[in-house]
Amino acid sequence: MKRFVIIPDSFKGTLSSIQVCDILEKEIRKKFNPVEIKKIPVADGGEGSVDAFLTADGGKKVYAEVSGPYFEKMTSFYGLIDGGKTAVIEMAACAGLPLVEHKKDPSKTTTYGFGELILHAMDQGVNKIILGLGGSATNDGGAGFAAALGVKFFDNHNKVFVPVGGTLSKIHKIDVSKMDQRLKKIDFVTMCDIDNPLFGTEGAAYIFSPQKGADEKMVLFLDQNLKDFARVVEKELGFSDPYFKGAGAAGGLGYGTKVFLNSKIQMGIETVLDVMHFDTLAKDVDYVITGEGSLDLQSLRGKVVIGVARRAKKLKSKVIAVVGQTLGNQDLYLAEGIDYIVVTNYLKLPFSEVKKRAEIDMVYTFNSFLDQIK
Repeated sequence: MKRFVIIPDSFKGTLSSIQVCDILEKEIRKKFNPVEIKKIPVADGGEGSVDAFLTADGGKKVYAEVSGPYFEKMTSFYGLIDGGKTAVIEMAACAGLPLVEHKKDPSKTTTYGFGELILHAMDQGVNKIILGLGGSATNDGGAGFAAALGVKFFDNHNKVFVPVGGTLSKIHKIDVSKMDQRLKKIDFVTMCDIDNPLFGTEGAAYIFSPQKGADEKMVLFLDQNLKDFARVVEKELGFSDPYFKGAGAAGGLGYGTKVFLNSKIQMGIETVLDVMHFDTLAKDVDYVITGEGSLDLQSLRGKVVIGVARRAKKLKSKVIAVVGQTLGNQDLYLAEGIDYIVVTNYLKLPFSEVKKRAEIDMVYTFNSFLDQIK
């Protein structure tokens, strides 16, 4: 009996990771009988992360009323996995860019609801919380979520307020003594696939705030506010590293999770592999199948395909990478543990055409490959 583990990322703009899993499983079952297949859809921490974990691990989705990007009340959600011991929370579920629609303004949006989701998850008795940071509409450095957890921010008139991206420079004093004490007993892991610092030309405001609605003047304003925030944090709390990899994720929320929760910052794929006990699942399987839209030099930083291949290589499993396209020297990727590369956009069509036929081309190319190993 053949054994497979399918663990792809989404093909951005065309197929979700869950869809890719289902397509590949269907084709494998046509070719092999009996067969054993384990599917692990992957998300990078942004929208869809909770559903990906729930699909792979079971568990349940929990709904809660929290604050949205503009402090408006909304129904959000998170996932409970691992028998209810671990919560998976994606900030996109309460502070994501799609939620602001045409009202983009990263100087006014908040991560407060993200903190409220953490509180709600702790009420369920979890001992571990995985935080997904992709797809934010915010630039508040995580001050909003920290305020929800009990951190007090004071202005120069000694008044407590909840900072947003446009008011970070008004923080004069920070008091963490009233933070929820349960936080100290939780193991926090932040999924983060970018390495940008908090501020500067490669930081949160410069790189990401334009897509959230910031013009050139606002970018400079937001960046300065993040610098001011970091200075106050260092003075009040003693944390002095705004340059660590991932600090600039989600408008500086990566920085906030480190400062206020001492969360472990980890590549998304490493988090998924650990939570899903990949080393056990992939032991003695015939093939590990992974995939993403583009296999390129960015992939070598440890994104899904290469992250999976490196782990599988240690287990001596054969790795099939199903990808939309490859850029650069394929030998670079093969050296990381990939054994076979299946390129679905074999006609090298422009993206506008690829989207319409993504599933058909994946079925065709993967089927052709399976004929070689049957």
